[in-house]
Amino acid sequence: MQDVIEKASVLHEALPYIRRFHGRTFVVKYGGHAMVDAELKASFAKDICLLRYVGIHVVVVHGGGPQINAALAKMGVDSTFVSGLRITDEETMDVVEMVLAGQINQEIVGLICMQGGRAVGLSGKDDTFIRARKMGEVRAKSERGADIMVDPGRVGEIIEILPDVVDQLVKAGFVPVISPIGVDREGHSLNINADTAAGKVAEALRAEKLILLTDVEAVRSGEGELIRSLTAPQAAQLIERGVIHSGMIPKVQCGLDALAGGVKKVHMLDGRMKHAVLLEIFTDQGIGTEISR
Repeated sequence: MQDVIEKASVLHEALPYIRRFHGRTFVVKYGGHAMVDAELKASFAKDICLLRYVGIHVVVVHGGGPQINAALAKMGVDSTFVSGLRITDEETMDVVEMVLAGQINQEIVGLICMQGGRAVGLSGKDDTFIRARKMGEVRAKSERGADIMVDPGRVGEIIEILPDVVDQLVKAGFVPVISPIGVDREGHSLNINADTAAGKVAEALRAEKLILLTDVEAVRSGEGELIRSLTAPQAAQLIERGVIHSGMIPKVQCGLDALAGGVKKVHMLDGRMKHAVLLEIFTDQGIGTEISR
């Protein structure tokens, strides 16, 4: 009986959050280990369905780096990165688009539908809603350590998001699942960083929350303690002081850009935890780091 009472307490704890966020838009960036482990994939799909059933409008933007690496390896093509960007020549772009907009996108759509949700897959080429331009040369190091400039190939920078198609799907009761493929003025596909795409989509939709699933336990202090809540200026200070470092810098910076663009809050979550999204949104303590303006 005590277990039953505790379950009721959990629902009571969630109630004010359900009331507060009903009708609001959440953009969830889905990537990392949560996209590989079978239990975590099912957990994520259940979380998304529950959010939608309680009246929250959910938009999913996904990555797929490991899957792209595996597909390229099968074809005997090496994966090369410069400053965190995948060097994307014509052959690599074909594989990126095939894996992201085909294999991964449809798998996520299927997972959500299997849990009782209604999902539709999109890439930025649909209705040309992610408009981008080719990124210029980026600074890198040669094998001898000298500074050089490298052309990243078909890597894109987002110019604008035209969210009409996403809005219409959300209003019709669907969960849009977006692969981060942009399109330039000539109709060419461009590879877009998934975190960046999620942030820009969240800005365009004036989202209540941008939720970034990572493979680390969110943001930690210099002493290693999990930081539950930060303001944007505090997060920027932690980057300057080197407390936030390495791969967390671009993720936090993506969140700061989204906040500056109108998103109300950003959440950094450890996607390796089952039901991470629900635990962050519907509990008083949460499990990750919340960044506000």
